[in-house]
Amino acid sequence: MVESKKKQAAPVVLLNRELGILAFNERVLAQAADESIPLLERLRFVCIVSSNLDEFYEIRFAGLVEEALGDAGYRGVDGMRVAEVIAAVRSRVRTLVTRQYELLNRGILPALEKAGVNFMYRPQWTEALDSWGRRYFEEQIFPVLTPIGLDPAHPFPRILNKSLNVAVELEGRDAFGRDARLAIVQAPRVLPRLIALPADRFGANAFILLSTLLMRYIGELFPGITVRACHPFRVTRNSDLFVDEEEMTNLKQALQGELPQRHFGDAVRLEVNTDCPKEVIDFLLLQFGLEEGDLFRADGPVNLARLMQLADAVDRADLKFPPFHPAHPPQLAEPDGIFAAVAARDVLLHHPFESFDPVIEFLRAAAADPAVVAIKQTIYRTGAESELMEILLRAAKSGKEVTVVVELMARFDEETNINWAARLEEVGAHVVYGVVGHKTHCKMLLVVRREGGRLRRYAHLGTGNYHPRTARLYTDFGLLTANEALTADVNEVFRQLTGLSKARRLDHLWQSPFTLHDNILKAIQGEVAIARAGGRARIVAKMNALLEPQVIAALYAASLAGVKIDLIVRGACALVPGLPGVSENIRVVSAVGRFLEHSRVFLFHNGGQTRVYLSSADWMDRNFFRRVELCFPVLDPVLARRVYAEGLAPYLRRDAGVWELGSDGGYARKRSEMPVQERLLDQLAAPASAAPVKLRGMRKALKRRVR
Repeated sequence: MVESKKKQAAPVVLLNRELGILAFNERVLAQAADESIPLLERLRFVCIVSSNLDEFYEIRFAGLVEEALGDAGYRGVDGMRVAEVIAAVRSRVRTLVTRQYELLNRGILPALEKAGVNFMYRPQWTEALDSWGRRYFEEQIFPVLTPIGLDPAHPFPRILNKSLNVAVELEGRDAFGRDARLAIVQAPRVLPRLIALPADRFGANAFILLSTLLMRYIGELFPGITVRACHPFRVTRNSDLFVDEEEMTNLKQALQGELPQRHFGDAVRLEVNTDCPKEVIDFLLLQFGLEEGDLFRADGPVNLARLMQLADAVDRADLKFPPFHPAHPPQLAEPDGIFAAVAARDVLLHHPFESFDPVIEFLRAAAADPAVVAIKQTIYRTGAESELMEILLRAAKSGKEVTVVVELMARFDEETNINWAARLEEVGAHVVYGVVGHKTHCKMLLVVRREGGRLRRYAHLGTGNYHPRTARLYTDFGLLTANEALTADVNEVFRQLTGLSKARRLDHLWQSPFTLHDNILKAIQGEVAIARAGGRARIVAKMNALLEPQVIAALYAASLAGVKIDLIVRGACALVPGLPGVSENIRVVSAVGRFLEHSRVFLFHNGGQTRVYLSSADWMDRNFFRRVELCFPVLDPVLARRVYAEGLAPYLRRDAGVWELGSDGGYARKRSEMPVQERLLDQLAAPASAAPVKLRGMRKALKRRVR
């Protein structure tokens, strides 16, 4: 389903969003095939693709199905009919899933076995293994299982979204004389899906799946009845939440009522093992209201995402990426504390190469400092366990004025955020649930401190979530600042979110849904005017997705005017580069590696007065028009040059190891001895004392390139 349905003044060549998302997952799966990557990390990439496909079907594909029910002939902004998109998605996913299991069965698992990690998916049942397995089943699994025999008195049960189930083919008659043919056994989510075997009996790093034990001993549930076969299956359901904004009076209560139903939305995908017979498949498809195109046969576990636990459980450093130590900015070693350091000069943080700890320390210092009178923060995703949130709780308990804008509609984090909101309210914090109809996606933290008889503001602005765990896995930028103009803008945005008033003009920040879209278009048009006047014009932008048609049309126009444009787009990109007479001056690359590329960085050459911005927003319809987002300038020229040197320039090197998008809509991988993320790790994740020396060299190179 395409986000934007606004009419365009003229046709714009666009690629399809859903196929772009699948293309990204193909690039992720290519990491699993790369033998230069450690084995357990290759397994992780296989699992990441499965997890991504789950969400894709729960949201994107489910949306396509709903759209097709309304008008199967509807054409999106890319020109494809929704029925065509559905057919293309099914074909593309089928190829992707087949490749997943090929990599797993023929490459990764055999190699792990040779390396001493034994994953017993189809084990040889020795006497010792059978003895242990039967006892484990009887003691740990059997007591919580409830088999449901299907007959007129026992209809097909409600199946939870993405849960493990087994269809059991039976033969015989039960105690009541009923003909036993088919039963369903649902595996409760309290049962572990991956089970470690005793090391003293089977060696270290030996594991077996719950589904394997179920299939081996499921006959124990049907004494006196013959079990002919059993078939694990899994159904994926539409998981998008529907909240009627016009009827709703309390967002928190509305969500709490809607969340339990997420597990039982309309079915959109069925997964079974390859040996599942046609009659069982036909029966399941009928029960879920699905057709053959929605069926996927798994040559292995029906839920590969569960194997992520295997990668986490094995303690083998030689099979994982080498550990790294995030650097700490030496500026923050200021003896007078973090506020003195930030007051002296803005501090740039580049995660995960630099630690997220300074953000935690900034908040911790604010909570403990008697001079701090108020703390305000937005929360989109932070995790079920969060030191940052615990600090906010302590600050509120201590009597500080704490205001937290919690986005309750953060997809799949709704329940976690509701729980945090409740805890914050209990200790007296002011909790606001954002703006109905506009997700609060901006990342900002404001501290108000009394200094020398006046109040001074300090702020943190970021491209990523306040989530310490993902800060070690995602690339993001953050800025700590005491700049009066910037912090005044941040305060104004908080006032908008917590109060009811007209939006005032912001001096430096570009904000969705008010000014960000217009300002991006104006910045692009500014480069066009410079190019037409004979000047050097350039745009470099990095983001997760590029889909908004008006911005793409503006980039095409800029290319025709002679503006050189480099785009670093991790995921779906609707823009087509290199088209004669359309986009000859545009290059699009995508970086996939150890870390998830997440930062949004925009550079406009501006006639030599280069402007560098960081943002929480991708160039998508939803980010421009249906979310509260911020785009903020890096005003310190030294830090602006550093953003370019670390966040943009390395991805544009010919040896960066990125994927390049062609005019045919396909991606080609550019090989490299040291891919861009490894290069950045080598340069940045070093002892703090070494960082300034390396940065000086990078800044000199940057000055030459930007000029």
